[in-house]
Amino acid sequence: MDTEMLFKILCGAIAAVMIIYYIRRQKKMLSFFIGAFTGGAALFIVNKYGPLFGTDIPLNLFNILGSLILGAPFVAFIVIMNFL
Repeated sequence: MDTEMLFKILCGAIAAVMIIYYIRRQKKMLSFFIGAFTGGAALFIVNKYGPLFGTDIPLNLFNILGSLILGAPFVAFIVIMNFL
């Protein structure tokens, strides 16, 4: 199994977990906005300071939407996949 296929499978799994998380929350919209904020902040921090640690995550449409919808776990997953 190549890295791209592993990336797609794990992105789908993370998306399913986050959807279930947001559905089960009592304040769904507040949880979504907090998750979007933390995901965007994490992506910005990794983009700004990542090259110091050897990880270069570009700001493209896929990364921005993924971090805003899925939150900080998506950004952590991208960083992990960058080292593989």
